[in-house]
Amino acid sequence: MTSKYRIVIERDKSGAWIARVPSVPGCHTHGRTLEQARRRIREALALWADDADTAELDFHVRLPRGVREALRRSLADRERAESARAAAGLSTARAVRTLLEELHLSVRDAGELLGLSHQRVQQLVRR
Repeated sequence: MTSKYRIVIERDKSGAWIARVPSVPGCHTHGRTLEQARRRIREALALWADDADTAELDFHVRLPRGVREALRRSLADRERAESARAAAGLSTARAVRTLLEELHLSVRDAGELLGLSHQRVQQLVRR
């Protein structure tokens, strides 16, 4: 069975990232970047545990509440934007089909009406 370790990462006053394993007292390291701290904690854990190379590491980055909230809002906004982008793509494809099939417009005229290049309209037709 593979061992699992909870890793807590937080910034210190100097701006470095400190990674520690709460269940293994004394097991900690640091890095200038999150990636560096994540990589180094496995090396530090190897000094304390025989299964460090294969262990599952469960990372928890601790940030101030305001920062966590800003990250949460950013993620939610990006998800909404992606959803809106997907909906706009479907709507545009339907409009292309309507212009070409019902009005029998050229690809160039459909592109002009939609504010798209004729090449983009042609791509949408192929889908």
